Amino acid sequence: MVEHLATLRRVVHVVNLDPAAERFEYPVLADVRELIQVEDVMEDDELALGPNGALVFCMEHLVGNPSWLQEALGETQEDYLLFDCPGQIELYTHLPVMSQLIGWLQNWDFRICVVFLLDSQFMVESFKFLSGVLAALSAMVSLEVPQVNVMTKMDLLSPAAQKEVERFLDPDLYSLMEDSAGAWRSRKFQDLTRAIYELVDDYGLVRFIPLNREQPDTIQEVVQLVDSTLQIGDEEEFREPQEISDEANLEEFLSSQEN
Repeated sequence: MVEHLATLRRVVHVVNLDPAAERFEYPVLADVRELIQVEDVMEDDELALGPNGALVFCMEHLVGNPSWLQEALGETQEDYLLFDCPGQIELYTHLPVMSQLIGWLQNWDFRICVVFLLDSQFMVESFKFLSGVLAALSAMVSLEVPQVNVMTKMDLLSPAAQKEVERFLDPDLYSLMEDSAGAWRSRKFQDLTRAIYELVDDYGLVRFIPLNREQPDTIQEVVQLVDSTLQIGDEEEFREPQEISDEANLEEFLSSQEN
């Protein structure tokens, strides 16, 4: 994504917010590991935290130090920032950490779009797809900002698997529901699954777009959707429509619009 944005002559910066990250193949503008690292937290005998607990501790520490992040970001007005965040789903669905972080960024006049990434390799069964949909929906409700849902790593799938996964990009959920009917173990489970499918399908709550790193057009599609969500390029001031009282004023009105 960074390379693709560079070809578009975008001024883009990457911000690492994953305190458990090991290395990057590109420069980062700010790195949370300069503030706190998961390994250091896990080595603290008093805290006695495992990997997940240490990660949550690090993120809570980050949110408790907004001045560090603001100083690390510096002056980046009009620039395109990519925040590389941890993958633990509970940070986005159960804990207030990420929503608090987004709140800080909004207070600093950032326009925010969440890009929710779902691994396509796990989307070969309807139940797993439904689980991914619910995770995306939970994040959307919790974070309360515009969200783009992307199905990643399409390039790692075989042609047959790609064809199977394509069913889930703009799915007929009723057909998927019937395909999984044989796995229903009870009537209650069947009714609950059916209700969830119907809710998601009727309201069109979640849709995914594919991302194949070997196909630049799929990367560009993600960029365009994020641009549209952030209203990038919509700098022209909106003009309220004018009322035309009679035909005599029509020509004058059209002339003013052309100018």
